[in-house]
Amino acid sequence: MEPLAGVDAAFLAFETGHTRLHVAAVLVLDPPEGKRSLFSPSSTYTQIRRVVEQRIHLVPQLRRRAVKPPLGICHPVWVDDPDFHLDDHLSRAALPEPGGVPELEAFVAEIMAQPLDLERPLWEMIVLEGLAGGRTALVAKVHHAMLDGVSGASLLAAFLDTGPRARTVPFPAEPWSPDPLPSTAALLRHAASSLARQPQILFDAWQRGVDTLVDVAERNRRLADVGETPPPSPFGAPRTALNGAVTARRRFATVSVPLDGVHLARRTFGGTINDVVLTAVGGALIRLLEQRQEHPDRPLVAMVPVSTRLTESSSTGQRGGLTTSGPTTSRGTTLGPQASNMPVLGNQISGMLVSLETDVVDPVERLAAVSRASRSAKEQQRLVRDALVDDIAQIALPAVASRLLRWTGGLGLYDRLPPLFNVTVSSVPGPGFPLWCAGSKVVSVFPIGPVVDGVGLNVTCMSYQDMLHFGLLGCRRLAPDVDAFAVLLREAFGELVDAAVNAQGVAG
Repeated sequence: MEPLAGVDAAFLAFETGHTRLHVAAVLVLDPPEGKRSLFSPSSTYTQIRRVVEQRIHLVPQLRRRAVKPPLGICHPVWVDDPDFHLDDHLSRAALPEPGGVPELEAFVAEIMAQPLDLERPLWEMIVLEGLAGGRTALVAKVHHAMLDGVSGASLLAAFLDTGPRARTVPFPAEPWSPDPLPSTAALLRHAASSLARQPQILFDAWQRGVDTLVDVAERNRRLADVGETPPPSPFGAPRTALNGAVTARRRFATVSVPLDGVHLARRTFGGTINDVVLTAVGGALIRLLEQRQEHPDRPLVAMVPVSTRLTESSSTGQRGGLTTSGPTTSRGTTLGPQASNMPVLGNQISGMLVSLETDVVDPVERLAAVSRASRSAKEQQRLVRDALVDDIAQIALPAVASRLLRWTGGLGLYDRLPPLFNVTVSSVPGPGFPLWCAGSKVVSVFPIGPVVDGVGLNVTCMSYQDMLHFGLLGCRRLAPDVDAFAVLLREAFGELVDAAVNAQGVAG
């Protein structure tokens, strides 16, 4: 038995009938090279199945399931699933004609609305046939309890190649032999051991929490003394129609923008790629709300996940690799060849609240304001020790957390309380070189993050080759118009790129 870490366990405990806490990626695949005229969709499914079957031992977590101890008195444990069958997790489907983008997005929305079976390993892959141009899509869905964005990309890389010829993966020395499920007595002994450690965990978490609050308060006081605005506080975001109680139904849309234009805006006006992304998201959101006849009385706030994984370049042991540093296109990134060897899963994330400065009309001025807000949020996030989020999750009993969430949702509090934040915006770095899946070239990769109660829209992007691909997931009740938001997001990027081109022309 391997106990789930605090954050991993929290993602399981926080799942409800309308909050699906899985993440996903949609890979659009060309037909295999040299086989376009003789191509049949079934052959692609067969090839993908063979690759997954041959490489699943590289990711042993995919054959493990989470078992909850009796009464939910401690965190679940990962155990081997003795009933594991690949066909329970890998399936095929077909899009209705004409197999275009709207049909693909509608299919993915339905997949994201369906929960994973908590009695099995928490993942599935669907090979989706019938896309226009003879293409195929691979929809990979994994519960957030297993991974975050960075480790998810590493998991995906185990089944990808850097050329059309699949690399040779040695078989394990011995066939997989799962351990039997733990007995009730074994689970109770584990629970008793965990509860015995809770007082010390609670005391340590309390000390760290108090120290963090003191540090943040002191920093905010210094900012106020020099006339600067501190980062947004929780529940300080304006209420909008995007915020409220979510339902189980979803809407999904995709957007792709050239990375060259994003880099041009960054180089011309300063900041990071993530600042450009946040600026465009803010501009698109405020226009969407204006179309709904909404006019927030203060700037919108984004929650930006932050990776606390050690970066490869960190020789000092300090944590780095902020998700907010923006996507990269250099070799050796998350989906590089080296990432395919035994990816380390689990969640090593924190988060920060960033003002989208949506009260600034001019996009260039807004980018400058967002860059300042993002730097301030990063500085404050460094004061929030990496272990703090884990501490809070570790001391929360799953049974209590689950009941509290259901109670909160049942009372409709999310429709009345101020939102924690308005939107989730995250980015995952990807490679600047092409990838193949079972001999089929990967044309694009659209990442998808979860929608949670109180926040009806999730914006997740990933760089791949020369493009930045967005997956936009919305609650059908709160954000039924994600397709309109996709159009506005593309236009917002266009405004920034046009301004950068004009500025370069004037400078020239």
